[in-house]
Amino acid sequence: MSFLVETPADLERRRGLRQMRVIATALLVVAAVIWVATLRLDQSGIWGYVNFSAKAAMVGALADWFAVVALFKHPLGVPIPHTALVKKRKAELGRSLEEFVTANFMTEDIARDRLQAADVPKRLGVWLAQPDHRIRALDEAVRVGRRGLERIKDEDVKSLLDDFLLPRLAREPIAPIAGTLLEGIVEDGVHHGLVDLTLEHLQEWLRENPDSFAEVMGERAPWWSPPWVDGKVINWTYNQVMAWLTDIRATARHPAREALDNMLRQLSSDLQSDPEVMERAEALKARLLENPQVSVTLVSLWGSFKTTLLGAMDDRTSYFHTRGDELLEHLAVRLQHDEAVRDRIGAHLGDLVGFFVNTYGGELAQVISYTVDQWDAEVASRRIELFVGRDLQFIRINGTIIGALAGIVLHALSKVIGQ
Repeated sequence: MSFLVETPADLERRRGLRQMRVIATALLVVAAVIWVATLRLDQSGIWGYVNFSAKAAMVGALADWFAVVALFKHPLGVPIPHTALVKKRKAELGRSLEEFVTANFMTEDIARDRLQAADVPKRLGVWLAQPDHRIRALDEAVRVGRRGLERIKDEDVKSLLDDFLLPRLAREPIAPIAGTLLEGIVEDGVHHGLVDLTLEHLQEWLRENPDSFAEVMGERAPWWSPPWVDGKVINWTYNQVMAWLTDIRATARHPAREALDNMLRQLSSDLQSDPEVMERAEALKARLLENPQVSVTLVSLWGSFKTTLLGAMDDRTSYFHTRGDELLEHLAVRLQHDEAVRDRIGAHLGDLVGFFVNTYGGELAQVISYTVDQWDAEVASRRIELFVGRDLQFIRINGTIIGALAGIVLHALSKVIGQ
């Protein structure tokens, strides 16, 4: 256990403990010398105050020496009851510490207050504003992500698919889920980005491959049609298709877009309410899942995805790194200058910390009592004394000084009462 292992810092602690012990003991010796030296002097004058003060200082020093020593060992080796408390009551000490920490530290209010005082979102924004910090964050993400991806074996993915995911998917009705999901996608317009991307790539492919388009169209032309007529028809069709695609991409309310949206809305409704469509969807799902190549294909897709992602992680010029840096930089600006974003993130962090403290705070505090139970009593007593003993020597010093002052007061009172 690290607490019970000697460290270089312990040498400094032990030196400080010895120094304070010498000072506290020296004060006791000085008080004893003064008491002996003034014992036979005239007690009616100033020497009476000095003698009584020295005697009271000795009493205070001895009492506090006993109290401090009794915490860790038997004073002078004598097994006096209620001494060597740390060794004897180690388990009770651990439980008391556990209860103290649970009651005073593991509370949601304290955790939220400390989190709010730390202002984590803004500090994170300031940290991410530095380019080298963003690089470090991405490097850490790459390191953790790579390690996680490399630990996922293809056999494990196939076992997960065959033993859990695909059988579970076969049992669950797919039509209502797909219909609800499709309805949400259409209502939120999430598919518009995919449509634009598809149109862009389709138009780009047609622009770069007009001969392929002409070849496909030529295969559809009647055998009796003259080649020059086919060429003009194909060229006109090509231009019309390109113009149509350009028009769709430029017009948000294009009839083709609206027709696609209406078709998707109708499909989402049918998947949720039309028994015939639902039955066809379930039959299609069953035929698909019954094919033994499904899991093999999915594993192959996973392998390709993993290889591509690992390659992007290794290439600092890849889209993964450039886009990641842009996102982190944008996040840094928002965290520094958008109070609403900071408040929202802070609230989520507070909820997370509150849940953690309320759910696991007690179990976390139990680590204290469990750890203390594992300590060897003798070694633990010496180690605790090493950590706190230097400060405890001030009790002896204060006891000596307070005893001396109390002696002066008591001697003065005795003089007043005796007159």
